[in-house]
Amino acid sequence: MQQSLETDLLFIENFAHQNQQENDSFVLYLKSLESTYLDATVLALNEAITPKIDCTKCGNCCKTLMINVTDNEANNLANHLQESREKFDEKYIETGSSGMMILNKIPCHFLKENKCTVYEFRFEGCKEFPAMYLPHFKERLFTTFMNYARCPIIFNIVEHLKTETNFKKVS
Repeated sequence: MQQSLETDLLFIENFAHQNQQENDSFVLYLKSLESTYLDATVLALNEAITPKIDCTKCGNCCKTLMINVTDNEANNLANHLQESREKFDEKYIETGSSGMMILNKIPCHFLKENKCTVYEFRFEGCKEFPAMYLPHFKERLFTTFMNYARCPIIFNIVEHLKTETNFKKVS
């Protein structure tokens, strides 16, 4: 891997906007690749790139993402915070008509100086993000590219993936 890593969020956002057509073509190209090969390539890039990017210098996911919350997660965090579940829900949760729960504030209530104040009790979506280590990458293309302009890890893995898979860039 010879490309340098980009962590400047403004650059990443502008680059993503300027290269939307290329990324749309890349998604189609990725769909044509064999899944096992693609998963192995993304995993190798993830293992090479993720340790080199300090999420606590960014925190953009915690500043911009809507977080789903399960009953179990809400119970665990309420207990950790020594609050009743009713009080916890009142302070932190918004419940949709279908019963789906999300955090009621963006950026996240629990983000302080780009660090999670409830790290050991954080939600599953927070633990998994950016999910580049998970199998079945093709099934996550939509969310990967939805977060491409938001997360330096995703951005760098995708840009390196273009090289690794011999993608012919749009002229």
